[in-house]
Amino acid sequence: MISRLKKLLEVRGARDDGPAAALDQSELNFASAALMVEAAGLDGQIDDGERTQIVSIMVRQFLLDEDAAAALLDDAERDAEDAHDLYSFTSVIRRHFDHDERVAMVGLLWEVCYADGVLHDFEANLLRRLAGLLYVTDQESGEERRRALARLKTK
Repeated sequence: MISRLKKLLEVRGARDDGPAAALDQSELNFASAALMVEAAGLDGQIDDGERTQIVSIMVRQFLLDEDAAAALLDDAERDAEDAHDLYSFTSVIRRHFDHDERVAMVGLLWEVCYADGVLHDFEANLLRRLAGLLYVTDQESGEERRRALARLKTK
């Protein structure tokens, strides 16, 4: 699944050139990071393991270097404090990702939720809401949850 998302992103990047594409990618990266921060922070804090997981995902999936991913995480954390709705972030992802990419994004969010080893009720509730906002079915989200757990166990 991860390689599929990476390949889809690489194909998308190969098709889109120029300043508008760079702005779209930047907006997409930020929206993705903001959703991951939201998922990680619902248990009251974002611990080092969750931060490491988010940076790792941004490096692996969005082809950022570690410094850029860490800076993006910092920006997303600052913005998450002021964000009052998830719609602005999910609408960016819906606009830029096809269905399979949105399903994969839900899998990445599950990975972030489980990064600290515990799934809190608030995190599970958020993932159900995000899946709905991204037009991902409960069944697809459940499959991505199982895949995310399997990926984390192999680390």
